[in-house]
Amino acid sequence: MDLQRALNEIKEMIENAIITGGTAAKNNLIRTSQPIQLIHEVIKTDLINLGIDKNLIRPLKGETRGELPLCGFVKKKAQDICVVAKNIRPKRERLDFDGILKGYVDLYGKEFTEKTLSINVRSQLSSMAKNFDTLYERTFAEALNLHVRCNKMVLGEFYMIAVKELCSDAANQSRVLYKENRNLHNHIAKYISSFNAVNNRVDFEGDEYKYERVCLLIVDFSYDKPKYFDSTEELIEAGLLRDQKVKYDTLNYSKFVSDLTEVYQNRFGSGSIN
Repeated sequence: MDLQRALNEIKEMIENAIITGGTAAKNNLIRTSQPIQLIHEVIKTDLINLGIDKNLIRPLKGETRGELPLCGFVKKKAQDICVVAKNIRPKRERLDFDGILKGYVDLYGKEFTEKTLSINVRSQLSSMAKNFDTLYERTFAEALNLHVRCNKMVLGEFYMIAVKELCSDAANQSRVLYKENRNLHNHIAKYISSFNAVNNRVDFEGDEYKYERVCLLIVDFSYDKPKYFDSTEELIEAGLLRDQKVKYDTLNYSKFVSDLTEVYQNRFGSGSIN
């Protein structure tokens, strides 16, 4: 499964749901997580293609069950995709730091958690302006939660946004129609600037709120073959970005997975996950 094929299938699934069942069918489909699971498979495939042992990936390729619920400083959360270290086994550990998890028994332990490469996958396929602050605060908090407890942990965040919103009125009539948005360039600039602020964590002694690598995948599903963007120049040429000071290039997908594995191997050794 490669990225373009996954986007093609996501578009087909969502548009077919609208045609056959309108808005309700589209919303039900998205709630099942079937569309975004295709992205999970893309990332797992790319990990394996980079030489990562497929048996160290959780959930395994082709499976949706088996997510690891890892404990951070304030909460436990199931991680979408994990790569576990070869020679580290889970070890039960009673948490003794102050906070809501104090006294909780962590089934994996700090060493196992810290040496797990974690990638979370999210998407915003409706209005880009809707609930932005809440979604961004959640993204910010997830990295902070894990890094405060496990400062060396390598974290990746994949976030997909659709540049053109599906028209809800048309969907209610089982028609597929993508809406134009005059302020689209402003919304995209806001996303890029915000995700750049939490990207490329280099020093594990600080910047706990950052991810080692973020991918903000910007997709136009209105094309027959969905188009995703790789560079600042492509966004400018498409009229999706006007602010010359806003740079997208470090947020694209092209080196997302390889950057994460490189950071991991630099911290924990080249033979840890392959």
